[in-house]
Amino acid sequence: MLKFSDIKQVYFLGIGGIGMSALARYFASQGIAVSGYDRTCTGLTAELEKEGIAVHYHDDPTLLPAGLDVADSLIVYTPAVPATHQELNTLIDRGFRIHKRAAVLGVICNSHRTIAVAGTHGKTSVSTMTAHILKSSAMDCFAFLGGISKNYQTNLLLDKSGSEWIVAEADEFDRSFLQLKPELAVITSMDADHLDIYGTHEKVIESFKLFAGQIKEGGSLVMKMGLSVVSGLSSKVKTYTYSITETADFCAENITLKDGYYQFDLKTPELRIENLALNYPGLLNVENSVAASALALLSGVSPEEVRKALATYSGVKRRFDVHLNNETFVLIDDYAHHPEELRATIQSVRDIYRDRTITGVFQPHLYSRTKDFAEGFANSLDLLDEIVLLDIYPARELPLEGVTSELIFNRLKNKNKILCNRSELKKLALTFKPGIVIMMGAGDIDTLVEPVKEQLVKHANR
Repeated sequence: MLKFSDIKQVYFLGIGGIGMSALARYFASQGIAVSGYDRTCTGLTAELEKEGIAVHYHDDPTLLPAGLDVADSLIVYTPAVPATHQELNTLIDRGFRIHKRAAVLGVICNSHRTIAVAGTHGKTSVSTMTAHILKSSAMDCFAFLGGISKNYQTNLLLDKSGSEWIVAEADEFDRSFLQLKPELAVITSMDADHLDIYGTHEKVIESFKLFAGQIKEGGSLVMKMGLSVVSGLSSKVKTYTYSITETADFCAENITLKDGYYQFDLKTPELRIENLALNYPGLLNVENSVAASALALLSGVSPEEVRKALATYSGVKRRFDVHLNNETFVLIDDYAHHPEELRATIQSVRDIYRDRTITGVFQPHLYSRTKDFAEGFANSLDLLDEIVLLDIYPARELPLEGVTSELIFNRLKNKNKILCNRSELKKLALTFKPGIVIMMGAGDIDTLVEPVKEQLVKHANR
């Protein structure tokens, strides 16, 4: 890989991805010329263009930026770009080395003191909380986030005071997180996922163990109570557990719900911080805040700085993101796309909005994930009162024979269910029962949130 000091231009294939766009913003902040390709124009790519980053949306080698030179240009791509991509193959033919996003992120992070947040779910919320706590403290940090922080309206947080710390989301997809060598790390979960990459759940767990084994000597690993990844760890790496349901090294106690928000005491190995208030809904976010607080405290943040930061945390776009809240409807958008994430999100909504009808709109993500977890998806969705199931969002995959949303639909025990395509959802929203509406999925379901919101407002005013 080029020395970053030699780089004059960076070109991104798939610049609109959440991880890719954070890297693009990072290089632009360093005064390097940045441009890129993506398949579709989105709100995120539009923001990049406003920031002075050139983006085009057609796979056309003639649109590659002028001045790209093997000697001083860095080409970054995401595995979501197909091997048949014309620009990709043109760059390869011209002699460019093509670097994966994860490898580039690793070079940046491994030159700093890194806090890495890993887990099959929860990592975006925990990394964003951790970064907010450090940014709100005297410590400060850089941060590469897997979502758009609502406190800062970006997925890249820049250090303004010479901090040594970087907070990074450590993605297990394609074993990307094995590029990181953190000083502090957390593992939130190791559920079966990405079986198209790993094959078996055992291989997923094995990869997390390898990730834990890369923590630097003298560093620390924080893991959710019940996970077991300590085998093979250096004796010079400290291990801690966290929980909100059991006694652990870091745990929440005396949890109370007041006006939709949780308050709790945080017990740590050294001290107890009483009456913390999390200004963000959902019991799952109390658990996330325990993990984030543990990382922050281990990095040197003070207990009082943790207290102040949690009280001002505003969340992540598409993570328990409330778009409408009136007497008739509450509309929540959430990125949940794994059975355990669905279960946690739905249960959190149930805890807050007791005795109200909960309608869930779910867009399955990937044919392979739908095939692997159809039973689990059905079990989680059965926690809803009303179920609306959209077509599968294919993302990087080609269709699999016999794999449609009906695999989940036919396993649902709840009779209050309907199959619906994207174009029908807006009209269907006018028939939703008053109560809570949750829109869930990792595809493009977020583009339907505003149209559904408009219909719910009309529905409420009838």
